[in-house]
Amino acid sequence: MPDRVRLGILTPSSNTVLEPLTSALLAGIPGASAHFSRFRVTEISLGREALGQFELAPILDAARLLADAKVQAIGWSGTSAGWLGLERDEALCAAITKATGIPACTSTLALRELMRANGRRTLGLVSPYVDAVQARIVENFARHGMPVVAERHSGISVNWDFCLVGEPELTRMVAEVAADKPDAIAVFCTNLAAAQLASRWERDYHLAVYDSVATVLWKCLALAGAAPQRIKGWGGLFQTPAP
Repeated sequence: MPDRVRLGILTPSSNTVLEPLTSALLAGIPGASAHFSRFRVTEISLGREALGQFELAPILDAARLLADAKVQAIGWSGTSAGWLGLERDEALCAAITKATGIPACTSTLALRELMRANGRRTLGLVSPYVDAVQARIVENFARHGMPVVAERHSGISVNWDFCLVGEPELTRMVAEVAADKPDAIAVFCTNLAAAQLASRWERDYHLAVYDSVATVLWKCLALAGAAPQRIKGWGGLFQTPAP
């Protein structure tokens, strides 16, 4: 492992959850740090303006700022590929690496990789999103071999408001989805305070839990040459061997 591990994390502008969670996840790895760069995201819907928030240019601008910090990997800690299509994240990673020379990954692509690496196929999906966004995610996941067999969502479109979804509501949704016995549960939004609950949910419901803040960090560490297994107590996904 390198003496210093500097990870660059692309962050939605109105997100208040992923930064403290990411830093807490890394706290047990000496010499590891996360560095954040924001671009404007305030609404999650299928409206034209909301979809336009994820155009390539502002994301690349934010990635170039991270490159100034000489980070060893850049991760998009966001779930937009869920409704835009996973191909968008594949193209985004290629564009970031071309622009910066730094390997890139995303929460959603890491979720797919974890599912495949652990031989898991079916998903339970928990999110804060509105009906139309949730339906699009279900459709896209099915196209990529991750059929959703149970889902719950909160019906919120304001990105900042996702942070207000509390532990009781999250646990209720996870429990209801777990009842249908998917192979894994995806808590799919990086502005939900859920990563710290994953280990407890895995014990309670005997299912793998893949939180979006955690999935991108798992892949970022691997790209930077660090062992994700050094993160303990935040869910079983970190024990998945690095690719």
